[in-house]
Amino acid sequence: MKTMLSKSKFIFLPLFILSVFFTSCNNDDDPENEEPKETAKITNIEIGLNNNEIGTIAKDFHFNAEVLAATKIDSIGIKIVPRPDETYEKAWSFEKTWSQYQNVKNALIHEHFSIPADAVEGKYDFIIIVKDQNGTTLEEKRAITLYLAANLPVDPQLFSFYAGTVDNNYKILREIYNTANPDKTDLRISKDELLNARAAVSGLKGDGKAVIILINKKHNHRPETLEAIDYSKAIVVDVAQHVGVPASGSFSTTTDRSTTPITLRKPKLKIGADIDNNTPAGNPIDGLKAWESGQYYLGIIYKNTTYNMGLFEYINLQIEY
Repeated sequence: MKTMLSKSKFIFLPLFILSVFFTSCNNDDDPENEEPKETAKITNIEIGLNNNEIGTIAKDFHFNAEVLAATKIDSIGIKIVPRPDETYEKAWSFEKTWSQYQNVKNALIHEHFSIPADAVEGKYDFIIIVKDQNGTTLEEKRAITLYLAANLPVDPQLFSFYAGTVDNNYKILREIYNTANPDKTDLRISKDELLNARAAVSGLKGDGKAVIILINKKHNHRPETLEAIDYSKAIVVDVAQHVGVPASGSFSTTTDRSTTPITLRKPKLKIGADIDNNTPAGNPIDGLKAWESGQYYLGIIYKNTTYNMGLFEYINLQIEY
């Protein structure tokens, strides 16, 4: 009897081990026990220029974001969809996908696209969709309001943009660029010449600010908003502001409306100057933005601070130093 009992225990032990083994394997295969996969992360989202969450029908729209994939990006897209608690003139939605970010781990998404002409005014959900190659999908929801241009609270438009050289008495010596003659190709300026750059913006109301800047193209820095300017790379040519402009008013960087009577401003910057024209105090022109020969961006960035609307424009300028 003792011998038989001993054998029974011996046989039972391996069966018990096998049972535990198969149970363990089955648990490993159970999807409920799998660790959840990591999703992509998205930051620094900008919906519209100045992140104002406004789109103009049949006009250019600015979208910016930084994406960090869990593994690698499969695709990035957006949808503009109706809100359930809003009413619309007719059914409308929109979606767009970009494939050029595929197989990238970390991407700066900077896209411009046109809001379709058949879009319907109203408030919508703006959904950003990031698909990761690990099979996960991240959706980030923001708001957007679509307007016809005629119904915008303000609609800033660049009425004119001019660049030329002047003497110390502000007499014009040579025209470099003028929106009235946009095909001009002799876009150059030399060391010790005085650069005069000015602009006029229409379709305004309230308060606003314009900054005209020079940036060496080698820095690959072409900001579209005032907040995005990197002053370690940008040379400030001029800064101008307006306050309390009435509806449908205009603004020129050459006039100072804070004085009575209105006075004429005469901004100029010497190519080779040690200090730029930033306000309230100029910045040293050294380091990354030290003068040198090469291709530069000359640009204006305007922001209506009352309505958080803006614009930007750049031309290429050759500096011979």
